[in-house]
Amino acid sequence: MDKNLTALKQDRPTDARQVRSRNALNSALLALLGERAFDELTIREISARAGTGYATFFRHFATKEALLSDLVSEPIERLAAQIVPLFEGRRDALSPLQLCRLIEEELALWSALLTGGAASIIRAEFIQRARNLSHDLDTGNDWLPAELALVHGVSSTLDVLTWWLRHHGDVSLGQVATILHRMVIAPLTQETIDVQLS
Repeated sequence: MDKNLTALKQDRPTDARQVRSRNALNSALLALLGERAFDELTIREISARAGTGYATFFRHFATKEALLSDLVSEPIERLAAQIVPLFEGRRDALSPLQLCRLIEEELALWSALLTGGAASIIRAEFIQRARNLSHDLDTGNDWLPAELALVHGVSSTLDVLTWWLRHHGDVSLGQVATILHRMVIAPLTQETIDVQLS
């Protein structure tokens, strides 16, 4: 994909019929991402799964990448806005446990996005969003460039969350929050490992 997903973002429709069609296309894409790679999907297949006509797709989106942007832009923006403060040392940052609860609240969405057929696209978009959101990252490590710390932190957080989503029934919220804190957050922010996770 040449452009990032943000560049493809379109305004949402207000007409009820258009909203239904668009929602159906988004749901179809989300379901298909759980089955196959994004690059393998066709617009005809997405339209058929959505129960909409092929021409209807093009009334909403120019490409399947534009549909992907419509599906993921807002969720990625919301989650990136919660992940970045973890590495900026901000007092208003969510705890790792709260972050995991956010993921669990939209389990089907994040499972499809982080473990499904568009995972590499989603990862690249997350890192780009994190770079755009981070202003004053200071880990206190003179030897560690701030941009590298941010990219490593966001990537590693996504790795832990992806692993958890693949093992969701076997690993509790508390366990994954502890892993996330001890393996990713504390080393980058120089926090003591035994910090309260709630």
